[in-house]
Amino acid sequence: MIRISSQQIFSGGINRLQELNTNLNNTQQQISTGKRVNKPSDDPVAAARILKLDQELARVETYQRNVDLADNRLNQEESTLESSVDIIQRVRELTVQAGNGSLTANDRRSISSELRERLGQLANVANTRDASGEYIFSGFQGAIQAFQQDATGSWQYQGDEGQRVLEIDDGVTVPISDHGKGIFVNVPAAVTGEHTTVNTTDAYISGVSVVNEASLKAEYPNSFPDDITVEIQAGGNILATDSEGDILTVDPATYQTGEPFVVAGVEVSISDAVPGAGDVFTLKINEKQSVFGTIENLIAGLESIGKTSAQGAAEFDDLIAESLINLDSAQESIILKQTELGGRMNAVESTRTFLDDSSVYTNEIRSELQDLDYAEAISNLSFQSFVLQAAQQSFAQVSQLSLFDRL
Repeated sequence: MIRISSQQIFSGGINRLQELNTNLNNTQQQISTGKRVNKPSDDPVAAARILKLDQELARVETYQRNVDLADNRLNQEESTLESSVDIIQRVRELTVQAGNGSLTANDRRSISSELRERLGQLANVANTRDASGEYIFSGFQGAIQAFQQDATGSWQYQGDEGQRVLEIDDGVTVPISDHGKGIFVNVPAAVTGEHTTVNTTDAYISGVSVVNEASLKAEYPNSFPDDITVEIQAGGNILATDSEGDILTVDPATYQTGEPFVVAGVEVSISDAVPGAGDVFTLKINEKQSVFGTIENLIAGLESIGKTSAQGAAEFDDLIAESLINLDSAQESIILKQTELGGRMNAVESTRTFLDDSSVYTNEIRSELQDLDYAEAISNLSFQSFVLQAAQQSFAQVSQLSLFDRL
């Protein structure tokens, strides 16, 4: 026979009541929080998996914020470039209008006045800031205004050539900025010519244009030359050499007054005089010019070039033709950048979709592990309350038993 003391009865009863009360409190906590696992001891395996899922959700949320930031920056840049294209298109329309031979000097000055307004408008667009106040086209130098006027009033780029990159997923990065030098400054310029060595003072070069780009590329398959030198020799023979000193084919090889000739696919005219032996002209082939410089030169030409002489008229015509080519190149440069931005924005959108799907999937798994089944929990609560109440009543009756009651 096993003897059980009154102390054992009391201790066992109290321990059982505490255990039942603890279970009841745990169930009440689960119902109040809506979570099946509130602490690791509730389900150690599930708690470990929930911790990893929480870390995954935190990672996804961080990348989702980066995706939002990248999308905002790229949308702002795309909108800014669209405004730039509109401004340049208006400048081009004014340039075509300025080329009308029936315009008076006052008409041209009126056009140049609007061009100045458009130039300032383009500068304001190129100096756009983001939500944090940084200039979006200054590269890494976001605190520095991208374009500023120098002492002569010309707009010059002040930023660097840095490109900011943002990570939007593990191992996935996307550029979120572009420097203004690559968009507005390094624009391919029209082929131009200048009288570099003067023998006949009234000789001038005009009508310089690329008429056979395939020929120019065939002559220089890797890259265009920096310049081509054209020398009129005795007897009118034309000697053309590139920057490397190689002699180029000229058609026709002999200069004829007022008649154009072609060298490496570039057509040239030397007008209004028969150049003397030793006259040298330079063709600028592989030049770059900022869109600001193009508009500034156009304004200066409209306000200074007279059309009363044949040379003045030729210079004005060349100004209009070169400006149109440069403006078209500037628009093409910006449109190419817009196309590139479109690819980046598609990549950002694809990553956003992937992250959203990943977040939904992770939350579903986490919910299965952590979320409470309320019907089951309420049923358990009712049962545990009943068991605790029965145990309390049983303990109350047992605790009153004593041998002295039987004596």
